[in-house]
Amino acid sequence: MTTATAFNVTSEPSTEIFDELFREYYPLVFRTAFAVTGNSEDAKDVAQTIFLRLFRRGLPAGTKNPKGYFYRAAVNAALNVVRSRKRYMFTADETELDSLVEIDRPAVEMPIEGRLVKAIAQLSPTAVEMLVLRYGHHYSDAEIGKLLDKSRGVVAVTLCRARARLKKLLRDQEEKDR
Repeated sequence: MTTATAFNVTSEPSTEIFDELFREYYPLVFRTAFAVTGNSEDAKDVAQTIFLRLFRRGLPAGTKNPKGYFYRAAVNAALNVVRSRKRYMFTADETELDSLVEIDRPAVEMPIEGRLVKAIAQLSPTAVEMLVLRYGHHYSDAEIGKLLDKSRGVVAVTLCRARARLKKLLRDQEEKDR
């Protein structure tokens, strides 16, 4: 049974189907989540969350593009992780030693990877999907269009706008850090 056929099942998935889906799509989910979060532990958490939900809820009915389904799920879950991240530090007060205090800015300048992840989190999910496919997975505009069911022109324009917005966000962050 192919994974495309397996996606027409609406009840709880069999372990054989689930195993097949896991083996086939885990690498894609992990690479995508890692490209968005920049952290392997977060990427593993994202993959675990996606496959656990899939196992608990059953397979979506009528999904014609399982690769696109897993890719979108990975981008959205990874963006949720990045957006919910907060920076904490322990206090010196003994009574509050175990409690965490949120801080606005790290004491040490954030490396470019951290600034990039923070800027990516401010982009739309569609823009992030296309950027990760283009620069993380090295897909062509035509391949991205086919995977996301968009025209090549829409992909090219979205990528151009996303790169411009990303440059502006990175520049603004750099100025703010000075």
